[in-house]
Amino acid sequence: MVKEIMIRAENLSKVFRSGDSDLVLFDNLSFQVQKGEMLAIVGESGAGKSTLLHLLGTLDRPSRGEVHFANFSLSTLSEDAAAEFRNREIGFVWQFHYLLPEFTAKENVAMPLMVRGVDRRRAEAEAMHWLAEVGLTDRSHHRSGELSGGEQQRVSLARALVTRPKVLMADEPTGDLDNRTAEAVFELIARLHSGYQLTSLIVTHNLAFARRCHRVLALKGGRVEEVSPESLVPVVRES
Repeated sequence: MVKEIMIRAENLSKVFRSGDSDLVLFDNLSFQVQKGEMLAIVGESGAGKSTLLHLLGTLDRPSRGEVHFANFSLSTLSEDAAAEFRNREIGFVWQFHYLLPEFTAKENVAMPLMVRGVDRRRAEAEAMHWLAEVGLTDRSHHRSGELSGGEQQRVSLARALVTRPKVLMADEPTGDLDNRTAEAVFELIARLHSGYQLTSLIVTHNLAFARRCHRVLALKGGRVEEVSPESLVPVVRES
């Protein structure tokens, strides 16, 4: 059976101007992400992993090449249309939670729906559903400063999924957490990925987590190479 392609990158290049010369971060990257996959993107610091995720999620534009989502090209979208596309189709989770400190967990999670124009009661009801999914129903009225690091990241995951996107894009979602909390957050991401039939792209330095994804793309020297998850050798660190 032929699997549906959710994201297709064609000949992607990203070049930054540095003084009188050009800095080529990566060039001519082409790959596909199938619907329902959990894809890890790995590579050394500075390889361009986060930049690649930004291009795939329309947060930035490539210097050359195109990104296709399902059957249409994202390069044709205006800035406003790209913002609407992100709000509708993609949920983002970052290394730092970026919760709004003056709002409660429930209000933070409801915010993307309210930005979309959903009335407050419906938005907060949906927010409570997702807070229950991440195990934080009893913390819904707490502000971010009253939550632990792991709880803050779980709130940010609920916020990413409250719009029920097709794609989850996570940039080092466990990078700011201790080992035990990071394991719990990764397990939660994996469960929600499966339970809600998401397509997930996860940028990570954690090779143990990358090994548990369906596929792994490694960025190195401006090129992308698919590697076997089983070939990755995790670095063991003390908790």
